[in-house]
Amino acid sequence: QVQLVESGGGLVQAGGSLRLSCAASGRTFAATAWFRQAPGKAREFVAAIYWSGSSPVYGDSVKGRLTISRDNAKNAVYLQMNSAKPEDTAVYYCAAGAFISTKGSDYHSWGQGTQVTVSS
Repeated sequence: QVQLVESGGGLVQAGGSLRLSCAASGRTFAATAWFRQAPGKAREFVAAIYWSGSSPVYGDSVKGRLTISRDNAKNAVYLQMNSAKPEDTAVYYCAAGAFISTKGSDYHSWGQGTQVTVSS
């Protein structure tokens, strides 16, 4: 069983920065990803990283603005959002899986999500 708890969401102005955290506990797993879902839209892959530290993977819409990182000692994965845009407004979810994938169905555990709202 894997437990994932997201935090750090909130309201940020366009152009601002925000850092999301995902605290993991329970059994081990290899990869952690961030997805997001805006109202009325499909879930979107944001970024993923292996606990081993190999090269992270990013969705096309966030490359260059969002950075995923991990702290193995704290069992935490982070998503740093810079130059925030109104279109980044969504609920952000942390997910755990055996390998990096852009498909949500490949992840076996999910957090409850944290809301990010970017005002224009």
